[in-house]
Amino acid sequence: MKKTIKKILLYGAATFLFLVFVLAVHIYFVYRPAPDANTRVMARIDIKQQLNQDDANKITAWLYHQKGVDHVLVNPQTSIVIFTFYPVKTSGDQIVNNFKANFPFRAERIVPNAANLKSSCPVAASSYTYKVYKLITKII
Repeated sequence: MKKTIKKILLYGAATFLFLVFVLAVHIYFVYRPAPDANTRVMARIDIKQQLNQDDANKITAWLYHQKGVDHVLVNPQTSIVIFTFYPVKTSGDQIVNNFKANFPFRAERIVPNAANLKSSCPVAASSYTYKVYKLITKII
């Protein structure tokens, strides 16, 4: 009887440790930033002058013709351009540099700093899985 209980406890502990290991590997791969063909990134361009609807339409059409650009939004009231792109096909800096070369606007790409990124999603930084991920990355 004692032998059976020891076997059950041993197998239970081994199974538990194995599942914890599988969970740790899963969390590591989920949080690892590895862009693939399905990864989309959002970028923002602030134009430092007033736009009209005609300018917005030209910018939209031009951006849609750029390699890797998926979706474009131009707000002429705020002079802000938001677009998504596939980072395996192009980079945000390349698109913005081409934009500056093709348009007479004073434009600047807005890239969030570490503080902006940390405050952007209150769930991610304080979530249990994120804390486990940070622990795993420190260990590995």
